Amino acid sequence: MIEYILEPFDYAFFRHGLLAALMIGASGGLIGVYVVLRGMSYIGHGLSHAAIGGAVIGIALNLNFYVGACVLGVLAALIINKITQNRKIKSDAAIGIVTTAIFALGVAIISKLRNFKQNFEAALFGNILGITEQDLVIIGLVTCITMVMMFFTYRALLFSTFDQETARIFGINTGLAQLLFSLLLTLVIIASLNVTGVTMVAATLIAPAMTARMLTDVFSRMVIYSTLIGAITGVAGLYLSYIFNVASGATIVLFSALLFGVSLLVKSLRGL
Repeated sequence: MIEYILEPFDYAFFRHGLLAALMIGASGGLIGVYVVLRGMSYIGHGLSHAAIGGAVIGIALNLNFYVGACVLGVLAALIINKITQNRKIKSDAAIGIVTTAIFALGVAIISKLRNFKQNFEAALFGNILGITEQDLVIIGLVTCITMVMMFFTYRALLFSTFDQETARIFGINTGLAQLLFSLLLTLVIIASLNVTGVTMVAATLIAPAMTARMLTDVFSRMVIYSTLIGAITGVAGLYLSYIFNVASGATIVLFSALLFGVSLLVKSLRGL
């Protein structure tokens, strides 16, 4: 029995995928708390599409996948941040316009370059068992940067999330805090593409945070719970995908949705 349980760990591709799922789950769960509380649930879906458009443009220019995705993803985040500063345009509208425009540009390039043979199936649907050592290094760097920056900017992000006017009174640069948050979110999303894919990356941000929200009303606890839940769902989802021979990205998302359903049921029973 124990040998059957430990069998997947004999394979290097599984160990690589497990480490990637752990790091992406934790970083996604951490930053997802702010995404949920800021009412920006759509941004994960939008920025992932912008990143794919950037990857296409980058590859057309003979650049690395991550270089194109990062440049256009960050550019999209900066443009969205700039557009929404005057408060006349809401974030969901800005996200919809900017990210779909960049994605459409990528599609246009593919249609124009008839000899474009790059396969983006892994980025669209995830291919965690195809994670390379280079991918692990990038995911590790993004996770470390996210954790460190979120720790040192905890107070600024907390204030700017709940009450920007009060934050300004206390001397917090809310514009800089929002910009930093957008950049970190973009990096996490780009690092997640090979794990869950464009079609499901938003769920890895939202589900752990919403599950944590069902468990506590205290912000600091919600941050800790969401980070742990994200890490657990990443690891458990990958393991279950191996056992049942199901797509890893889909299994991770389904497992996180299951945890949310259980937490919602528990909260409802507590209410009764």
